[in-house]
Amino acid sequence: MHLNAIVIAILAATISALPGYAQSEEDVMAQIEAIHGDSVGFGEAFGLLQDAFLFGDPTTIADLGAYPFEVSANGELYDIFEPQDLIDNFDTLLTQDTIDALSSQDFDDLIVTSEGVGFGNGVLWMSNICTDDSCAETYWGIIRINN
Repeated sequence: MHLNAIVIAILAATISALPGYAQSEEDVMAQIEAIHGDSVGFGEAFGLLQDAFLFGDPTTIADLGAYPFEVSANGELYDIFEPQDLIDNFDTLLTQDTIDALSSQDFDDLIVTSEGVGFGNGVLWMSNICTDDSCAETYWGIIRINN
């Protein structure tokens, strides 16, 4: 009996040492749906964004922007007003560390808050954007990049 108590104590300590943010893809989708809605649309945007970073496609990344938005890079804050601003300055605005983090992002490691969905420990944020006041139609767009 004494050995069982020790084993249980060790298991309990091990489990409690696991990160509290461990979640499944289903958990993330449920959080996105509950907080922002259109989790299916987010899944599509996630795939496009990850492929664009993986294959070095700044045009697709720019197409996913919710303009205007801000990029923090090189100790400066840049206002990005249209897709061409991001495309023309892509190499200056995104560091290789940011690109690497985004191209290898695991879905179950996303950050979901009321402000949006964070990638790469917060280097990029997307949110579900309403196209009009009724919010009947929405799209997922990049709202901030933090290098």
